[in-house]
Amino acid sequence: MVAVLFIAVEEILDARALYASHYPRLYRFGLAFSGSESRAAEAVQEAFLDLIRNPQQYDPRRGKPLSFLFGMVRNRLRRARRMEREEALIEDETTDEDLLLNLEQAERVSAVRDAILGLPEHYREVVLLCEIEECSYEDCADALGLPIGTVRSRLSRARGRLSGCD
Repeated sequence: MVAVLFIAVEEILDARALYASHYPRLYRFGLAFSGSESRAAEAVQEAFLDLIRNPQQYDPRRGKPLSFLFGMVRNRLRRARRMEREEALIEDETTDEDLLLNLEQAERVSAVRDAILGLPEHYREVVLLCEIEECSYEDCADALGLPIGTVRSRLSRARGRLSGCD
């Protein structure tokens, strides 16, 4: 009984450390992927809770925990969007006191966000993981369950679309 309790406490501590170290990146990914703060936060929370409840679902031979969690967040957001049948993306409202200084930056951020959100989903997810979250091609491929070559070609095509060459 004591050994089981010790293992459970050890797993919780590991889950807490994993949460503390990876939550910000997973949240940013979820926000950029969905455009919604609440959806992003909910998807990340659900992914961690699911991992805590069912730790056996993670197989270290298939990749890093962060890649696994990116995939879980992505799948939850896709499932939620399908269930809700909602395409409208909510923009964050800024309440900065000095709007004049931040207007140009906000417009650039909005243009980049709109450009990324305008990409087809299969291009958007590789751009978010490789360019925004700075994941390696291998980690991105693990998170999305794709071959590395597919990640590279999708990223190349997405860059072409974003630059207006495609």
